[in-house]
Amino acid sequence: MIAQTFSQRLQRRGIHYAWVIVALTFLTGLTSSAALGLPGALLQPLSKEFGWGVDQISSALAVRFALFGLMGPFSAILMERFGLRKVVVTALALITVGSLLALGMTQFWHLVLLWGVMLGVGSGMTALVLSAVVSNRWFETRRGLVVGLLTASSATGQLIFLPVGAWLVEHFGWRMAVVPVLVACGVVAIAVFFLMRNRPADVGLAPFGATQPAATVTASMTIGFATPFRILREASGSLVFWLLAGSFFICGLSTNGLIQTHFISLCGDAGLGPVPAASVLAMMGAFDLIGTILSGWLSDRYDNRKLLFWYYSLRGLSLLWLPYSEFTLYGLSIFAMFYGLDWIATVPPTVRLVATTFGKEKAGMVFGWIFAAHQLGAAVAAFGAGQVRTLLLTYNPALFTAGAACLVAGLMVLAIRLRPAAAAAPVAASAA
Repeated sequence: MIAQTFSQRLQRRGIHYAWVIVALTFLTGLTSSAALGLPGALLQPLSKEFGWGVDQISSALAVRFALFGLMGPFSAILMERFGLRKVVVTALALITVGSLLALGMTQFWHLVLLWGVMLGVGSGMTALVLSAVVSNRWFETRRGLVVGLLTASSATGQLIFLPVGAWLVEHFGWRMAVVPVLVACGVVAIAVFFLMRNRPADVGLAPFGATQPAATVTASMTIGFATPFRILREASGSLVFWLLAGSFFICGLSTNGLIQTHFISLCGDAGLGPVPAASVLAMMGAFDLIGTILSGWLSDRYDNRKLLFWYYSLRGLSLLWLPYSEFTLYGLSIFAMFYGLDWIATVPPTVRLVATTFGKEKAGMVFGWIFAAHQLGAAVAAFGAGQVRTLLLTYNPALFTAGAACLVAGLMVLAIRLRPAAAAAPVAASAA
């Protein structure tokens, strides 16, 4: 009733309710990404308080990334079966409870359960798949721009919460740094409960830019938890799927798993304190906010393969250069600009390529599997970089490996040959 009334009021002002859904999805991504990224700022404080090594903490955080990604294909089914509101509220509740209980953790298995399993599953229930589902369900036009906006939410979360978290760690301890994220997730969950709706038809509207209501899923379509595996089997017969999954594996390896998890620790090795290091991450987030929204706009207009080539190549060069930046303000500013502009800019072109190749009906679940590859790459880097740091006392080999891998990813996406899925057979479940 609240959503229906609000939608009618907005309609009288010429505003489509789809933009409310975008705002709620943006806030969900912002808070969940802040919760996902915050532990990276706590590696040193946790190590000092509990005596856990960086490699141990990294292994727990690798579990978080793996579950975050593996939930992707199934989150599309959960959204189809239970609706966006129930799934998003449940996800935010898991993150909130996990963060709250983490304030009292004392054992390593507490870290694995709360910030590995609960945070991984909770954030994975929405993740980037939610952005793909919302853009396809609620928008007939401007999908690329919407995906860019929603993807940029993770950068905004980092921009807002990480510097604040690092300052709180320095002045009040790591537990106080968790509180703002915890409260934000709870507030957004309440807003989602009252205002989020599953489809435009739920508030009596057609999708934004459409002249008639979207077709609904019919009862004859079977929707089950085996569907993602069926979609995976079909998609795995396409070389495009493997090229996108492989390049997205490298994307996760070079972003979430490496820089998001280890950057503050890396700067600490170079003598840079946690607050300045978090400020550099925030600077990356500011550039990524610009780059990702621009990428969404560009993906509606230009060859997405060429866009991805430039994104991966520039990211790779910036990672190869980082060890030589001497971690000065000037050097880190250059890195933050080039790296930040394409941190998550790869998502809108990848989503577009998935929809073009496999069809809008399959796009949610196919992208879910490709996103799973992304987070497995992140898990490998989170664990591997921690091991490298422990054994060699430097992150440089991990940075060089990730940079070279990005250059390979740039060549992989150029090898994609598109065959639009106009004549593709109908899928058994609509994930988008």
